[in-house]
Amino acid sequence: VLYVLDEPSIGLHPKDNIRMIETLQQLRDLGNSVIVVEHDEETIRAADYIIEMGPGPGTHGGEVVVKGCIEEIMRHPASLTGQYMGGIQAIPLPAGRRSPNGKHLTILGATENNLQNVDVTIPLGLFTCITGVSGSGKSTLIHEILYKKLYSIFHDSRILSGKHQTIEGVEHVSDIIHIDQSPIGRTSRSNPVTYIGVYDSIRKLFAATEEAQARGFTASRFSFNVKGGRCEECAGEGYVTTKLQFMADVETPCLVCKGARYNEETLEVRYNGKTIADVLEMSIEEGVEFFQEQRYIAHKLGMLAALGLGYLKLGHPAPKLSGGEAQRVKLADQLSKIKRGKHNIYILDEPTTGLHTADVKKLLEILQKLVEGGNSMIIIEHNLEV
Repeated sequence: VLYVLDEPSIGLHPKDNIRMIETLQQLRDLGNSVIVVEHDEETIRAADYIIEMGPGPGTHGGEVVVKGCIEEIMRHPASLTGQYMGGIQAIPLPAGRRSPNGKHLTILGATENNLQNVDVTIPLGLFTCITGVSGSGKSTLIHEILYKKLYSIFHDSRILSGKHQTIEGVEHVSDIIHIDQSPIGRTSRSNPVTYIGVYDSIRKLFAATEEAQARGFTASRFSFNVKGGRCEECAGEGYVTTKLQFMADVETPCLVCKGARYNEETLEVRYNGKTIADVLEMSIEEGVEFFQEQRYIAHKLGMLAALGLGYLKLGHPAPKLSGGEAQRVKLADQLSKIKRGKHNIYILDEPTTGLHTADVKKLLEILQKLVEGGNSMIIIEHNLEV
């Protein structure tokens, strides 16, 4: 039997991960084949044969970089995985640890699910990691009790929190934000640039061109959400969906606009030689360079690139983003919104899910910046690098 597993280490404490690896080896020893898609170092080291794809993500990848045993991976100069596993590259420990500022949150009498009437004090202004074996109560404590209770307070919500007596120190906090891996949008009308709020600025640039002004085009002309500039055959989607009874829907490129989303008149307007459709097809890396003279746009796109998302297209449909990609888009958005004098608590549940060690390094750099901005970071994580 051929067994295929996609990141089976997700959500597992190192102790549980060892058991999982032993189970996979038992399946192999019974005469089966086991193929695992994985970033976890222990799982990679336990493999008999390794195939590394790359060398980079997105359009920078798609090739077999190296294949063979662990020693061959570590010796290969082009293997990014081998460089981290061999110690050539590493995630550095912080040069110093932050000192508590004297303010803290205290959860008293937590009894939800497996919690045994626990009292927990979390210092504010620091990077705090909540860890422990699977099922030990981490998510219950942080998400079900702390997040839901504080969210109900700050947003006047009726959301019900897990069972506890009280939470002290709430007066020190401005807001609580849970950055999860849920999609940033449910349709192709949502994408990285609409989510972080720069698409309006891009549309205004096109509307300010001489050609657009001569034709009387406003910024709304360059929106694929309203009639006027979009292709009406596909309603600005770029594709047509055919609903098939008893089978999954089929998406085919629009025959009129050929996936460009806009009508011919709109595409005759160019900004620095590019149409609005060309811009949506740019990678974020290309976008940073293309809009380098537009500080606001370049800054926002630069946040995405700094989180390792430079390979994504500006118009990448939200439903096609992975959970890890969606979470990093949300992080980039939050990083650009830091306000001095505000103290937010950011909660992330296993943010390293689906990330290569090189991406974990970039993620940690961004999380530290959020803390340096005067905020608190609470992360539920098994990854020992975090």
